Amino acid sequence: MKKFLSLTALICLIIMAISSVSCSKNDDPADNDLFVGTYKGDISYTDADGTKNAKNGSVTVVKAGGEYYFRFSDGIPDLKGVRFKKDGDHTLVNIDLKEGLHFVRIDASSLTILYTKDKKVWTANAKR
Repeated sequence: MKKFLSLTALICLIIMAISSVSCSKNDDPADNDLFVGTYKGDISYTDADGTKNAKNGSVTVVKAGGEYYFRFSDGIPDLKGVRFKKDGDHTLVNIDLKEGLHFVRIDASSLTILYTKDKKVWTANAKR
């Protein structure tokens, strides 16, 4: 009986851990220390070799601590280590002109990116 209770407790802990990492469409990236969400829509990337576009692409957003990681579909390179300033209750904005044009706006339902760095440009206009 003791082994059964221990196994049951372990299963409950695993279920709670999985449910806390998975984010529903209502989860807000501004209010969670750990956030994972996928936004779908128009994405693009331009560098010296040309342009990649996807009308039905996706961007998976991962937040761990204070940094965000944007994983693009369709062979577009990822953006890493982006930091934000909270803009209102449920919106995060990153605007920086020091190392290129950096504009990223994210909330629970939409993601907008215009990010330039080292003559490379990432864009996204996507919804969740």
